[in-house]
Amino acid sequence: MKKLELDIVALSHSVTQSHNYAVVLGEKTGSRRLPIVIGSFEAQAIAVAMERMTPNRPLTHDLFKNTLDTFNIELKEVIINNLLDGIFYARLICIKDGEIIEIDSRTSDALAMAVRFNCPIFTYEFILDAAGVVLEDGEDEDGPAPDADAGVTEQKASLSAYTVEDLRKMLDEVLSEENYERAAEIRDEIDRRQQGS
Repeated sequence: MKKLELDIVALSHSVTQSHNYAVVLGEKTGSRRLPIVIGSFEAQAIAVAMERMTPNRPLTHDLFKNTLDTFNIELKEVIINNLLDGIFYARLICIKDGEIIEIDSRTSDALAMAVRFNCPIFTYEFILDAAGVVLEDGEDEDGPAPDADAGVTEQKASLSAYTVEDLRKMLDEVLSEENYERAAEIRDEIDRRQQGS
């Protein structure tokens, strides 16, 4: 079966399931998107790795990566290999001493590991046919995810009232509290201001 490569294109609040998030994967060579609802812990784990933040203590996914690295096990790729009753299934494809080892994984955990190892994410045509959505012509690819929450915009707007110095202090505080989602928002606001100056 031919594998199709995906990229993480968005991470947002899920409107359909409160207290959850949606990670949106985009077909590397096409216009289809694959939205997957994940929990807040997994969303935080993905966001931390995508923003290249360093938590005070290793998160569970960081611990698992450190363990694999210690035992010279390389994560070669992640495959979202099945969809049953609305639940996605994934496998970690690892290499140890030239031998390929496949490890069953929740899709959200597999994505958090893929970001940490900077390895490719794949799926199959039948999964995109069943659960994928097509990006319509004229839609902005860099715009919000199909399931984005308007509350995120309000939070970003409230950050604009602070000075860069205040934002840096706030960033230190939320990092010490291990609130990585809010830290990513503050960091984005600082980056926007520095690019604009």
